[in-house]
Amino acid sequence: MELFETCPADFSPQLKEQWDHWCESAGDELAAKTASLLVDGAPQLALSRSFIGSDFFYQQCCRHPELLPDLLQREDLGLEAIDLEQVDSDEELNRQMRQLRNRATAEAIYRDFAGQWDIPRTCARLTELAETCIQAALAFHHRELVERYGEPRDADGNPQSLVVLGMGKLGAGELNLSSDIDLIFAYPEPGQTDGDKCLENQKFFQRLGQRLIKSLDAITADGFVFRVDMRLRPYGDSGPLVSHFAALEDYYQTQGREWERYAMVKARPVAGDERFAAELMEMLRPFTYRRYIDFSAIDALRDMKALIQRQVRARGLSDNIKLGRGGIREVEFIAQAFQLIRGGREPALRERNLLKLLPLLEQDGHLEPGIAAGLADAYLFLRRVEHALQAEGDRQTQTLPAEDERRERLAFALGRDNWQALSEELVARRGDVEREFDIVIAPPEEIAEPSAAEEWEGLWGGCDSDATREINLQTLAGGGFEPAADALALLADLHGAPMVAALPNSGRARLDRFMPLLLAAAAQEKAPLLVLERVLPLVRAVLRRSAYLVLINENPPVLQQLVRLCSSSPWIADQLARHPILLDEFLDSRRLLAPSSAADIADELRRELLRVEPSDLEAQMETLRHYKQSQSLRIAAQEVTGALPLMKVSDSLTWLAEAILQQSLRLAWTQVVEKYGRPAGADDGDMRFAIVAYGKLGGLELGHGSDLDIVFVHDADPQESTDGERSIDNLSFYTRLAQRLIHILQTRTLSGPLYEVDTRLRPSGNSGLLVTSLAAFEKYQRESAWTWEHQALVRTRSVAGSERLSADFERLRSKLLCEPRDEQELREEVVAMRDKMRTHLDKSKDKNFDLKQGAGGIVDIEFMVQYMALAWAHKAPSIVRYTDNIRILESLIEAGLMPAHQAGHLIDAYKAYRSEGHRLALQQLPGVVDGDQFKAERKTVSTNWQQLLGQ
Repeated sequence: MELFETCPADFSPQLKEQWDHWCESAGDELAAKTASLLVDGAPQLALSRSFIGSDFFYQQCCRHPELLPDLLQREDLGLEAIDLEQVDSDEELNRQMRQLRNRATAEAIYRDFAGQWDIPRTCARLTELAETCIQAALAFHHRELVERYGEPRDADGNPQSLVVLGMGKLGAGELNLSSDIDLIFAYPEPGQTDGDKCLENQKFFQRLGQRLIKSLDAITADGFVFRVDMRLRPYGDSGPLVSHFAALEDYYQTQGREWERYAMVKARPVAGDERFAAELMEMLRPFTYRRYIDFSAIDALRDMKALIQRQVRARGLSDNIKLGRGGIREVEFIAQAFQLIRGGREPALRERNLLKLLPLLEQDGHLEPGIAAGLADAYLFLRRVEHALQAEGDRQTQTLPAEDERRERLAFALGRDNWQALSEELVARRGDVEREFDIVIAPPEEIAEPSAAEEWEGLWGGCDSDATREINLQTLAGGGFEPAADALALLADLHGAPMVAALPNSGRARLDRFMPLLLAAAAQEKAPLLVLERVLPLVRAVLRRSAYLVLINENPPVLQQLVRLCSSSPWIADQLARHPILLDEFLDSRRLLAPSSAADIADELRRELLRVEPSDLEAQMETLRHYKQSQSLRIAAQEVTGALPLMKVSDSLTWLAEAILQQSLRLAWTQVVEKYGRPAGADDGDMRFAIVAYGKLGGLELGHGSDLDIVFVHDADPQESTDGERSIDNLSFYTRLAQRLIHILQTRTLSGPLYEVDTRLRPSGNSGLLVTSLAAFEKYQRESAWTWEHQALVRTRSVAGSERLSADFERLRSKLLCEPRDEQELREEVVAMRDKMRTHLDKSKDKNFDLKQGAGGIVDIEFMVQYMALAWAHKAPSIVRYTDNIRILESLIEAGLMPAHQAGHLIDAYKAYRSEGHRLALQQLPGVVDGDQFKAERKTVSTNWQQLLGQ
């Protein structure tokens, strides 16, 4: 057969192999019949494109060989309705829906690549498929629940029905291949079911919604139907899965946001009682469409677009044909901007389908003549490319491939001669969209008046020219760049760098716009050359991702914050150069400089992780790292700007570490349980395992870059085992849980490790078990622990894991610390340990003072506090209630064990040392200062040491 001449020579061997494999699956008779249908060029080319362009289509044909001749013989296979009378189980329903979905999706791919169906028809079929499956699943599960609980009714006895709103492309009838479906669930009235085992309507419909979602997006041997996204409902993931109409109305009237109006434009009932559905849509209409011409919506749309673009940059999706510049989303924005602004006064503009809406906008004069057709053509082309990308592996993607072979396969499947031809068409179409978008939703104002950077433009353009060297030096000197020669050398080195020369025109234009703006901003600072030295590494880091330069160019506050913070801290500058994605944090200076509470930090991290696929550990680890970096940057920015005092800086860094430990432990628990089952006696609510923090984490005194000193404890029966198929004993389970947690924290991904972890403070140190039972921990502390280990216990507290076990540990800690001790013996051992540390660790010299280890420094204060806690806690247990040095000193005052003025002097000295230590850390300098500094504080500490511990 001449089938293989219909595709490029590079793909002929692959096509021949696929055809032979299909023939083997089909058998001789069916293969011969199908070959007879491929006698002319059109079906041959359609098959070639479909096999080469879609692994999913090829696999479906091999699994169901009869599918291929059916497609060749018939113009439309149609959608077979699911006969619920023949469905008697969840499994049967799932099987039928998935088989229907696979067949319909395969047909959509084939008809598209064959040119038999245009995009509107393909999208209509996929939307019909979704509606059919949603309606079947809803009806089946409603019937099943009614049999168990009775019919849900309102207070007057009227039966109730769940209304399913389809949002986004489902609502607009524009569903694409391998798409998520965005849904909102609602029911009319509160009430209860009328069965013997009655349920409140809320619980009935919640269970119905949960079953519906599971039927659609659970992965079985037959695949899935549709992934379901419920995040557009009120309050998102934190809100109820189902709401009654009055609750919905109240939410949208009092709390509805502009982006929710934008989403509601495409909302459409796709399942449920039609009468209730019409009532719901009429109720939502005033929220979506205002009675007046709503020009305020344009600002909200700009903000939403800016957010989307930040997400594109953050995820590295510049080749994304949906979210990138000139992509599908921009066409949708153009249309929906007019809908939100004028839809309240012009009902015709409430059309959900974009291709039907565009001509209406031009007809009413909102778009210039000819623009609607151009946008429609671009949109149809981009949607075809999107479908081809998703057809390849049945994956939801809009990102153009980077590999040459995949690019050529994509071009062939779409009927283009080669990738270059397809790429040029993409550039042209996206350019058309981008231009119209910038007219409708204007870009931000220029960062400065042209004159503000005019002089610097000339200097940057000729910074490596000998002819203008003297003028350039004078300009730099006049701007405060001293020594000017050093500044000019930095600029010339960048200007002439090979990586700059290799930039595409767009990237070079962005750099040429940015550099004069940077020079103008730096000239306003106290040390312009310092700014240049610290910002240029960031510039080099983003040259190949010049969208970051656009972010700075188009947002004046970003450049101002960048210059201000980099001039204040090389640590911040270094973090930005390593992780340019953190620039997004600068977009909202109020958020950047607004301190967060422990609850804020924990909740924000939880919400970030909810956006990640639960099974994608790599993405979860990257999310944890990005959150840590962004939050650390915020804390550093708040510190250098004075928005956060020293003690609050340590609190914030500690809260951040705790939140990350808690979420990392949750991830580790999920993975290890999935592999081995749950330990006997433990469950998700009480894993019988806790993380105990020592040192700076335990004492709420973390600094930038601090390690985490942690110990793991459990209280499960070591003789029992887990309940999984690969059962292991409890102790082995908890050891592997701790190892998995350390792996999550310490693994060096592209974003580096989360934290370095030190577990050497556990009983018996490195020679001891990684995880210790609480009973063994107590036994070790009573019988084998050294005095320095009891000192370390002063600064311990449980930070993650079982709340019950954590409370038990806190009681044990208090009991151990409150044991009576021989004060003389304790004093001798504390002094001996301090002398040993100073000998090995003190970096002080004649003219320098080591803030931490020097005589009269931080560690001296810590040792005194620990001595007093151990010596006197049996008389006043309240002094070991807290783990941080300052509150322990304050507790000593309250207990009458230390004069207020004496403790106050130590607190002041401790704060002064810590403040300087934080400042030096942000300057990336060692914690050693000039010997003339802190003389009074050192004397105070040394005097107290002699009075308390002098021999």
